[in-house]
Amino acid sequence: MIDNTLAEAMDKAGLPGLVAMAATADGVIHQAALGQRAPGVAMTLDSVARIASMTKAITSATALRLVEQGRLALNTPVGELVPEVAQAQVLEGFDGETPILRPARTPITLRHLLTHSAGFGYEGWNTDLQRYWRLKGLPRIPGTPDDLRAVPLVFEPGSSWHYGINLEVAGLAMERATGRPLADLIASEITVPLGMHDTSFLPGPAHQARTMALHRREADGGIVPMEMPFPTALPFAYGGGGLFSTAADYILFLQAVMKGTLLSPALHAEFIRPQLPANPIVGQLRSCDPRSNDFDPFPGTASSWSLGFLVNAQPTASGRSPYSLCWGGIFNTYYWIDLTRGTCGVVMTQLAPFADQGVLDVVAAYEAAINRR
Repeated sequence: MIDNTLAEAMDKAGLPGLVAMAATADGVIHQAALGQRAPGVAMTLDSVARIASMTKAITSATALRLVEQGRLALNTPVGELVPEVAQAQVLEGFDGETPILRPARTPITLRHLLTHSAGFGYEGWNTDLQRYWRLKGLPRIPGTPDDLRAVPLVFEPGSSWHYGINLEVAGLAMERATGRPLADLIASEITVPLGMHDTSFLPGPAHQARTMALHRREADGGIVPMEMPFPTALPFAYGGGGLFSTAADYILFLQAVMKGTLLSPALHAEFIRPQLPANPIVGQLRSCDPRSNDFDPFPGTASSWSLGFLVNAQPTASGRSPYSLCWGGIFNTYYWIDLTRGTCGVVMTQLAPFADQGVLDVVAAYEAAINRR
């Protein structure tokens, strides 16, 4: 029944292929690989995907492991480790072509970064930032400390929510607190202990051969191939994106969050509890860039953010319980953890732009089928 629901939803969305997996804390309860991984190549359960912003939750968990070890603190100004953001400027608009900037009054903390309340944004989801980026010629993600120093905030730290480069800043703080590359920290603290052997920033030839082909949905609804080279180096701490993984690997991480085995009980409770006042803007993305559609994960309802996840305040149409955890990645990969039902799931496609309605419908249909099983 679940297989049929998933296949029908995938066909309706016109997707070339996907991998879906769901589990309880005890083990996998459903898995499916449908369609093609690449032209003429069947999708397999071990197919590798660019999980993009699904990296964020793993980076957040790694940061909290360092907090537990006394190497980082949630409420200490992060500028002590990352002086590039110690004198952050808030962008208040423009006078003609001149940005209006003022010094931030509140020091940025790790808690701000993990909850996306520091004031950092992505230029693709903020028209003022997009205008500023173009004026200054900045890359979408900082590639150097000088780039980071030039990035403004869009509000006073701690005063609102905006999705952005927060986990890159957190990753840089983690590197400087330990003297180790972020990739090594994530491996030693999370992926290796959990047995996530197919998860890395720089996939080798064997993983590249299993990586799903990228596609793009055109304005007429058609889907065409999309090229993107594999990365060969990590010039910056890309804590907000960049990991390659499989559904099976990511399920191991979701199960660990569900079981609370990554952190002490007290810090685990902090990891998953809502940290911000419930508000309709939390989780909403209004696109000004062709890489994404508008995204409103829970229309008409308020959400919050924990130290790693979007948290829905009310039940969803797919049967998700209140205070569940979720998020996704820009190539239309999505996951959820329903703490009340004791289930988690992931759906991986490789399609641009983000928040493709067809894929969102597949995810909703899959979760509903898992909940009805």
